[in-house]
Amino acid sequence: VQLQASGGGLVQAGGSLRLSCVASGRTFSIYATAWFRQAPGKGREIVTRINWTGSTYYADSVKGRFTISRDNAKNTVYLQMNSLKPEDTAVYYCAAGKGITNDDRLYYYWGQGTEVTVSS
Repeated sequence: VQLQASGGGLVQAGGSLRLSCVASGRTFSIYATAWFRQAPGKGREIVTRINWTGSTYYADSVKGRFTISRDNAKNTVYLQMNSLKPEDTAVYYCAAGKGITNDDRLYYYWGQGTEVTVSS
């Protein structure tokens, strides 16, 4: 599976962005898909994930502001980010794996990352 993330950019605090992660290769729907992020000088952290049943998980820091969704027909996972804060500034990565987990080591496939910058 190859993943291609896009949609990052510069936005003011309170604004919105939608990230996309398009998969090619094997059937995307059999995988759990997650968005991770890595802020400057910090480790990578999970933002949200969605599994093959549509069940989701959100980090406390983004609950109520971010929404993950998937379109299996388009092999695409989306991350709608609303009410963005400066602390959301990071490189965002999509990842796919077979397990339902927040552990980035258990995701086999990774996109190249898309940068999100939120100005105050």
